[in-house]
Amino acid sequence: RRTMGDVEGTFGIAVLHRDVPGQIVVARRGSPLVIGISNEGHFAASDVSAMVRHTTQVVHLQDNELAVITQEDFSISTAQAKLIQRPIEEVEWRAEDAELNGFPHYMLKEIYEQPETIENAMRGRLEPGEGVPKLGGITPVWDRLKECRHLVMVACGTSYYAGCVGRYLFERLTEVDTEVELASEFRYRKLNFPPNTFILALSQSGETADTLAAIREARRKGAGLLGVVNVVGSSLARETDAGIYNHAGPEIGVASTKIFTSQLTILTLLALLIGRHQNLPLTEGVSAIRALQALPDQVREILAQAHHIEAIAEKYHKCSNWLFLGRKYNYPIAMEGALKLKEISYIHAEGYPAGEMKHGPIALISPEMPTVAIAPMDEMYEKMISNIQEIKSRKGPVIAIVTKGDEKVKELADEVIEVPCTLDYLYPILTVIPCQLLAYYCASFLGRDIDKPRNLAKSVTVE
Repeated sequence: RRTMGDVEGTFGIAVLHRDVPGQIVVARRGSPLVIGISNEGHFAASDVSAMVRHTTQVVHLQDNELAVITQEDFSISTAQAKLIQRPIEEVEWRAEDAELNGFPHYMLKEIYEQPETIENAMRGRLEPGEGVPKLGGITPVWDRLKECRHLVMVACGTSYYAGCVGRYLFERLTEVDTEVELASEFRYRKLNFPPNTFILALSQSGETADTLAAIREARRKGAGLLGVVNVVGSSLARETDAGIYNHAGPEIGVASTKIFTSQLTILTLLALLIGRHQNLPLTEGVSAIRALQALPDQVREILAQAHHIEAIAEKYHKCSNWLFLGRKYNYPIAMEGALKLKEISYIHAEGYPAGEMKHGPIALISPEMPTVAIAPMDEMYEKMISNIQEIKSRKGPVIAIVTKGDEKVKELADEVIEVPCTLDYLYPILTVIPCQLLAYYCASFLGRDIDKPRNLAKSVTVE
């Protein structure tokens, strides 16, 4: 306890002493710490998913708190030795959610869970006849939010790329001026928010240090705070004014997959809700909800092509450089596809807006460098065809992700992966699935530690 006053910076620590073998003392400042409670004993971890096999009952420690844990009991106190009584929370996850269930890796299991996690993100939240979603979690701020004209999304890593898609969604469906910022850079900027600005933070764990620092800085500047988070009771859930839970179950694999598509689904619902209270017509709202309801089965249709995608990965997994290209809604998917490949296969990859290819990356095109071209039949389709033709004229191999039945790109590309037809702004939820599978199978052929890639952690709880 005395040491806590001397230590600087952030920490989440657990201490054992050989003279007191049946006791663990834990403390936190800035980094997450969760106590698990069960008949088997008591546990301490930085993330609920680590304990879900043993218990679904947890207590979250807050900053500058200390807990003494034994097999039979636990007690929480402040750094000043004031005892704290905190209610036990029930986590909605089940023990079997954290098992492999016959899959070789958690990442592959979580890729295949996406039809269910998309359904869970929408469950109880759709009103098809009115074209208006229901999002109870934002009720406390709804009167302010429906008048919002400035929204800033903050996130890191894969969640940041979800925010990048979200910006296009809000521009398409609402009248809200929308920005997206890397949380790690956001708080170092000179922030000047217009009245009634909201910050929307995206995080799977709700414990990402940079994202938490960003919302704390935004609060000091007077912004309203929203969160989209998967872990109930996490720091992000506690520190925002309102928010929406993913209800996606534990994501064990370090490389995020199902949370990304869940975040995109929720961002679509939120944009649709605000848009319908602004100028978005009923017909568009109804059309959007019908397209959302079709997504789970469409994802299953893509997953049925896994062996085809595996064969493509086997052909190209030895290539040491890859390029991912997309435009508008699918530009963030190019970045996310490149990130997935880098994370788990250790292959160098770059995600680029296709229109920027002529401003540098085209110099890299060669027969040894595959390009993944995300080219569904949306408003950017003809421009993507032009990019593919440029690559092929320089003898670069092209793996094209296209709308089902597209014969035009089939004639140009070396490999084709089809996705079902949907609304332009919903394509990212479908086109990211082949990118995830390509990354997974490349890593598998290379013998990588897919669920625990080197140098990476599931929850980045330090700056």
